[in-house]
Amino acid sequence: MRDEAVRGEAVRGKAVRGEAVRGEGERERGASLPRLDGRVALVTGASGGVGAGIARRFAQAGAAVVVHYRRGEARARELVGRIEAAGGAAVALSADLTREEECHRLVEAAYAWRGRLDALVNNAGVQPLRDLADMTAAEWRGLSEANVTSAFCCTQAAADLMARQDGGGTVTHIASIEGSHPAPGHAHYSASKAALIMFARSAALEYGPRGIRVNSVSPGLIDRPGLAEEWPQGVERWGRAAPLGRLGRPEDIGDACVFLASDAASWITGTDLVVDGGVGARPTW
Repeated sequence: MRDEAVRGEAVRGKAVRGEAVRGEGERERGASLPRLDGRVALVTGASGGVGAGIARRFAQAGAAVVVHYRRGEARARELVGRIEAAGGAAVALSADLTREEECHRLVEAAYAWRGRLDALVNNAGVQPLRDLADMTAAEWRGLSEANVTSAFCCTQAAADLMARQDGGGTVTHIASIEGSHPAPGHAHYSASKAALIMFARSAALEYGPRGIRVNSVSPGLIDRPGLAEEWPQGVERWGRAAPLGRLGRPEDIGDACVFLASDAASWITGTDLVVDGGVGARPTW
């Protein structure tokens, strides 16, 4: 779908319009989340949009949250301040996840913060637009490095630490419905999201015996400020196509990630949870 992204920030960088109105609803929904008290979660690309929504939901569920950023330091620190003001615990850590050593450094720092790491959410990535005929091999490789290789490196580093602690841990990749329903100009992006879905299944197979569950979440179109003005036709089409009649919110993806990281999903691994308001149920003929 039409999600704009910046490397190292939330791939699906969408924030719901109406921050003041949203706050009360967040508190109400947070009260019904599965509890993650005493656990530590690392959310990559958490300085804005979907990543911030995921981080907020983990904090509302009682987890201590590591807010990763690459360029959005001010936004990351603002988010940490909001979580702490609400009584939660959070820390902002920077890393360039296109570099393998930085992925390992980030995961190790997240673990060292509280002496454990219970949940990793691989949310960071990019989503440039480029027609396939005009795409260069360098552009293909660059997107794959940002979206897939970074998740591989972070997962491998986190799983190594999780396997040594009581309770194991969970890993969730933020994929996309484009992993199975591509859009024009997104060949490299769609391929990367399909790869993440299969990587989650493969990792679930190999890490399950070590007490680590691995899943993916595939969002549909997530709202953000200005989206309706920038892409009115697309927003209108989505509203008509979605059985639930609205665009998604960052917190919708956060809810799915909290569930998959919780004991309520203790027998769920190797699956892709589609969070798209039912758009995928629409017939295409």
